[in-house]
Amino acid sequence: MNPTQISWVLASHEPGQLKLFYETVLNREAQQGFSDQHWTLVLAEGVALEIYRPSRSRPFPERGRCLSICLRLDASQTPLERLNCLLPELQRIGAEVVEDPRLERFGAECWLQDPEGNTCLIVVPIAPAATRTG
Repeated sequence: MNPTQISWVLASHEPGQLKLFYETVLNREAQQGFSDQHWTLVLAEGVALEIYRPSRSRPFPERGRCLSICLRLDASQTPLERLNCLLPELQRIGAEVVEDPRLERFGAECWLQDPEGNTCLIVVPIAPAATRTG
């Protein structure tokens, strides 16, 4: 096992549908995992999000509220505008806004629930102003 490889695993009733939400937020394509009920999105070198359907012979995991995924998008000079432009598409595919988007000193953020009620935080950092060379 490579110790730098880290995955977040997310149990899902409908992994194919849920992967669409995360593909849209992360602007990445999911790859088929171990079965047609398992999808992997590479987040960074050695880090991935795996969405899977647990075995039907075991109880479905209870939803916890203590651990949430934070999805940090590319920095923008207009982070709140970028976030507000993305929200309608996420809502169209099943996301629900838990707390309205707001501008903070680091950028914009919005708490959402994904299509299955899992809480996630979307953050758009403020991009540094372009430096002029003269």
